[in-house]
Amino acid sequence: MSLCDIVESSRARQMVPLKMGRTPIRISSSPTIEMRAGQRAGQRWMALLESIGTTRSISAAANAIGLSYKAAWDAVEAMNNLSDTPLVLRVKGGKGGGGTSLTARGKQLVATYRVVETENSRFLGRLNARIKNLNQDLHMIGKMTLLTSARNHFSGKVVRIKKGAVNDEVVLRLPGGDRLVAVITHESVETLGLKRGSEAVALVKASWVIVATDSASRLKLSARNQLKGTVGRLIPGAVNTEVVIALKGQNSVAAIITNESARTLGLAVGRPATAVFKASSVILGVSA
Repeated sequence: MSLCDIVESSRARQMVPLKMGRTPIRISSSPTIEMRAGQRAGQRWMALLESIGTTRSISAAANAIGLSYKAAWDAVEAMNNLSDTPLVLRVKGGKGGGGTSLTARGKQLVATYRVVETENSRFLGRLNARIKNLNQDLHMIGKMTLLTSARNHFSGKVVRIKKGAVNDEVVLRLPGGDRLVAVITHESVETLGLKRGSEAVALVKASWVIVATDSASRLKLSARNQLKGTVGRLIPGAVNTEVVIALKGQNSVAAIITNESARTLGLAVGRPATAVFKASSVILGVSA
């Protein structure tokens, strides 16, 4: 591995605290050494090398960075195998006693990493100082990085929590004014830190959503969530049709129903429709 093989890989980790008003959001990252073959050596491996250089002991170095003795040796062996020349040498017994030391190549690698780390910190300092609306924008980006199999994602604020013996009812107000109701365990409410005014994301699978039209408005349903809107898009398939209902505030909700149901309901773009789903079908999440 030569110096030209080393590139900075600053993988940004968003820190999005629940209490937005008290804790500022900042972008942070740690450099990763990447080699042409695709292997990576992160901050932990560099810390291990540096500690070996200081303590001259695998055992002491592993203890200093919180690794087991075996894990430390596994890492050393992997780094030695990946390098063009050894990074760590182990000396057995002898007049001066045994020990472990960094080679010149190992010391050079650690020094290079520290230079990259210093420059990375300076870059992040300038970045955090220049970006306006950092809290709001990174909070929004954090929501968009959530990957789930659920077709419907809603973001809202908690307006009410009705506590029960086992389950709690949580009501979210969506940006357009619609209310979304979820029933989750009391333990989940506490774990998520939910309270009035806090933000949360609601997930609902498209297959859990029932579509109703005005002709069904006289029906009384037990489902707590009945979001009214107009059909914005119909995507027919071989068996099922995806129905996207446009809601207030530029929100939308998707449902998967059979083609026969779509024909029976007379669904068409622009026609009124209601998305119906149970409160127990809603999954809530918050930014970590």
